Amino acid sequence: MTWKDIIHFATHGNPTPDKIIVKTDQEWKAQLTPEQYQITRLKGTERAFTGAHCSTFETGKYTCICCNTPLFDSTIKFNSSSGWPSFTQPIKENAIKYIRDTSHGMVRVEIVCNTCEAHLGHVFPDGPKPSGLRFCVNSASIQLEKNE
Repeated sequence: MTWKDIIHFATHGNPTPDKIIVKTDQEWKAQLTPEQYQITRLKGTERAFTGAHCSTFETGKYTCICCNTPLFDSTIKFNSSSGWPSFTQPIKENAIKYIRDTSHGMVRVEIVCNTCEAHLGHVFPDGPKPSGLRFCVNSASIQLEKNE
């Protein structure tokens, strides 16, 4: 994927997810910690350099904290020095949904889980080659399933 692909999805529609999970706010609150709920359901963010996955590079797959959908592989995680876990690509094209975000006086592309619409973070066109993408993700929105 490239930045051009991301912009296309954000403006013309996203890839169809493999499945869709819908729960009430009460169900999400019962399942998640207050921080996870604030970030994933209310579009919050954690402070830079505070997340559990910011500086770890263990092997495995990063899944959505809300629905366990695989989102990112550890082989595409890199140290962006941004203060949040960063990845160059999603695990598969339809794992992520892209939404144009004009909040806070900026134009950005929000990334959410395409299965349950949990807020993950944002994607930027300043990552390493070959994709040039930086998926900037809140640690509280993902969990690492380590390779055995």
